[in-house]
Amino acid sequence: MNADTMSYERIKESFELLVPKEFNFARDVIDPQCDSGATAIHWVRGDEEKTVSYRDLALVSQRIASGLQRLGVGKGDTVIVLLGRKLAWWESVTACLRMGAVISPATAQLSAADLEYRINAADASCVIIDAENREKIEAVEQHCPGLRVKVLAGAEAEDWVSYAELSRTDVSPDATADTLADDEAFCFFTSGTTGKPKMTVHTQASYGIAHTITGRFWLDQKPGDLHWNISDTGWAKAAWSSFFGPFICGSCVFVDDADFNPQRTLDILQRFPITTMCGAPTVYRMLVQQDLAGFRPAALRHCVAAGEPLNPEVIDTWREATGITVRDGYGQTETVLLCGNFPGMDIKAGSMGKPSPGFELAVIGNEGGRKPPNEEGDIAIRVQPERPVGLFKAYRNAPEATAATFRGDWYITGDRAYVDEDGYFWFVGRADDVIISSGYRIGPFEVESILLEHDAVAESAVVSSPDETRGEVVKAFVVLAAGTTASDTLASELQQYVKSVTAPYKYPRRIEFVDALPKTVSGKIRRKELRDQEWKQAR
Repeated sequence: MNADTMSYERIKESFELLVPKEFNFARDVIDPQCDSGATAIHWVRGDEEKTVSYRDLALVSQRIASGLQRLGVGKGDTVIVLLGRKLAWWESVTACLRMGAVISPATAQLSAADLEYRINAADASCVIIDAENREKIEAVEQHCPGLRVKVLAGAEAEDWVSYAELSRTDVSPDATADTLADDEAFCFFTSGTTGKPKMTVHTQASYGIAHTITGRFWLDQKPGDLHWNISDTGWAKAAWSSFFGPFICGSCVFVDDADFNPQRTLDILQRFPITTMCGAPTVYRMLVQQDLAGFRPAALRHCVAAGEPLNPEVIDTWREATGITVRDGYGQTETVLLCGNFPGMDIKAGSMGKPSPGFELAVIGNEGGRKPPNEEGDIAIRVQPERPVGLFKAYRNAPEATAATFRGDWYITGDRAYVDEDGYFWFVGRADDVIISSGYRIGPFEVESILLEHDAVAESAVVSSPDETRGEVVKAFVVLAAGTTASDTLASELQQYVKSVTAPYKYPRRIEFVDALPKTVSGKIRRKELRDQEWKQAR
């Protein structure tokens, strides 16, 4: 039963997810839909168009799993998957789930150094990558001793396994592994305030099954729906909304294999029978800046947004143009959907909505007690006496970081909010210094460390700065080395330097040269003071 046929309160009260002892998403969700004749993926690139049925997806994933096994990739091995929006991404992810390998998605924006770190940190034995990113792997593979298998999609090259040939491998009887519910399935990298990104591990059953919440209640998926998630496949958002959520509901995923363009997006919505759409708030902010006077989507009935708060003004403009209210939702790389504006529920514009079925969500204080209405605190999930389905297993190789996320009976998300008298959650901000720009999580320490490598920089502090389109952007306060003069040219040079070392989305879009940085008595930089200063000026 979908969210629009029952009240939110009744769904929340009666909802339960049963997790079997053994579970394999490919075997238990994809394969049973083979005889339905349903389409799993509708893919377009320019004028090229392809459809993939659930039967097609099941078969090619069996072939790829068989091929990887013959190359020595086994159950429990980590596989870095960097394929953009090519069909090979869906095929490879399904194949890895099938064989019990652990998928670590990556984005094309990562630099060679970023990929080297991820391969070694995750102890990845295999990469499946597209031709556009091949040279990044070749530049660092000599520094990745655990990397044994390199698979190349979209081209042929010496010392690489051809993805095309791999997808024609004869199916092995052992292609589908008997995976336990608690076996690892995904290893996402997520930025924090200090050090390199952490590895967030999810399991076969808890993650796959819990996205029933995402697909059924928030995305409002039904068989026959054509769902478009405007997201890079390197992020957890793609697992949520381009894979698990729609597939577990038997609907079809729409894929546009092109960089985001707002006018093109509007054109696609008018050309194709897309019924449901998910995008970061930045996507909607850019869409409502277009001329919507003659915009008539072909079949659109339901829109959601996640990744950062969505401005009420944007919601109003989109509703005036389409008759559809964008329903905001909240979750993390470490979870599935935790809070949302569900179909059939009254919406308070700007609110995150109410807790998802299956989760006891609260705003708590430092001692673990619930905060009264309209009082700010930490967003938390109750994990005792029973751990909810959909919460991550752990940060890989980081027991202290994992333990630090728990406070008594609660898991602490790291975000701050308040709850109003009607039980609606309202996002306030990060409890730490992580920057969320256009849905991307950016750790300030990563950017600061790169800036310090430049000869012109003596010290730097990186914080969020408000931005109308992206919500917030990266701003760097820079203290220059002796003998260096501040200039616009130097600012551009520093920006380009950061882009050359790490993923471009992390570069500081704003740079301010200062004589000194505010610090604590012990010498730690007071990022909060600089961040508060930025946001105060915007009010």
